[in-house]
Amino acid sequence: MKKILIIADGKTARRFLQRVISSDATNNKYYVVYYNEATLPETKVEKFTYYKFDPTSFSKISVLVESEDFYQCMIITATKTDLEESYKNIRKIDPKIQIAIVDKWDVEFNDPNLTITDAHDTLSNIFSNYLPDLPLFAQNLGIGTGEIMEFKIPFGSPYVYRHIRNIDQKRWRISAIFREHKLLLPSPSMMLLPNDAILAVGNPNVLKGVYKSVKREFGQFPTPFGENIYCYIDMKVMRDEDVETLTNDAMILHSKLNSNKLIFKVVNARFSGILDKIKSYENSNMIVAFDFHSDDSNEIISSDIKMHYIGLIVTNQKFLHANLMFLYRLKLPIFKVAKSGFFTIKESVFLSSNSKKAEKVSSIIFDISSQLKIKITLFDVHLENSEEQEKIISHFQNLAKLFDEKVKIIKTEENPIMELGRRDDFLQFVIFEEKMLSSKMASYFSTDIEKHYFRFKNNYQLFIPSE
Repeated sequence: MKKILIIADGKTARRFLQRVISSDATNNKYYVVYYNEATLPETKVEKFTYYKFDPTSFSKISVLVESEDFYQCMIITATKTDLEESYKNIRKIDPKIQIAIVDKWDVEFNDPNLTITDAHDTLSNIFSNYLPDLPLFAQNLGIGTGEIMEFKIPFGSPYVYRHIRNIDQKRWRISAIFREHKLLLPSPSMMLLPNDAILAVGNPNVLKGVYKSVKREFGQFPTPFGENIYCYIDMKVMRDEDVETLTNDAMILHSKLNSNKLIFKVVNARFSGILDKIKSYENSNMIVAFDFHSDDSNEIISSDIKMHYIGLIVTNQKFLHANLMFLYRLKLPIFKVAKSGFFTIKESVFLSSNSKKAEKVSSIIFDISSQLKIKITLFDVHLENSEEQEKIISHFQNLAKLFDEKVKIIKTEENPIMELGRRDDFLQFVIFEEKMLSSKMASYFSTDIEKHYFRFKNNYQLFIPSE
């Protein structure tokens, strides 16, 4: 989250604030200093904090700037004096902070950390677009509704080190890549790197979603799927020890992951010591809810997902097996607990032979493994699809360097399924896709390594939706 200071006064400042409110899709927090009520926008949102005082007063502005770690300062004022004095005050407090100003008076500052938007040049450029036979600037190209967008690929983005061909581009396209001041026309084999700027063209609403996805920071799971963890408990079919394992592991996950709330939904409640224990969990971070009217798990869970913005479902092997089709259709991550106990987990394991899908879920695997403080293990096996495995290993190694995490590569001639089958101390990441719904008998004889997930029914597993 970046903190932005905005010194605002006048009609231009008011329209700028309204524009930021309507189009901002980041986690930025904005601090607005104003002294004229007419400057305030009509819409008010939580990420904006307003301070009413004269920004040309050094004593007042210094209190605010020194109390917050601002990433950037933007100055839009109605008079030249206010602009110059506000700029001088900020620069006196912080000599290096990035400052952006709107200049209507041809002010002159020799400052490498200052960006000046000349209002006269900007207006003349826009107006010249109405002349015939002149090229249009990108900001005014198209319908003007946001169908063209340029944004950088930050460090930690889920798009880093992904090949263009492995990025779903439905209703949008990557039209160009800007790298080290050079224009690159994208090809399917091209890989996106940190600090690349991409020019995206497509449906404006889709592009806003892409922008959020690209800018998603590392360590935010269960985002982007949701904010809360959900644990469904059916006391009619679950034994007390099963319920205790499920609730304990759910609470451990909640304490380690960046989740907002943990929600326990209890159906078919019966009087027991474990029921009293569950009730005692209710607090500001955990919700305990009961349903006495229905025992239709599909209906209850679907309703709760819509109501509580669920990002992760915690369940056990029995419920997973009985409701595999339903859980697959939810398109949410599913964490399956095991009897061995959460703290037996020493590492995370990922088995896949599809580099495209592996690239898509890799950032989530790193995100979760990092938050749980466990290293990732990959197997380098000499099979028919060894080329695909090499791509997966290379991609994970690149991400490991980027995130300063460790990836353990095990070179073996032995089938990893046989080797892992003797262990119960790992968390397996599984790409949750339709082929998982095939019968166990058919999967047992399959050469597709991902279909053998069912062999680890006694292990902790996390199913990540592939779409």
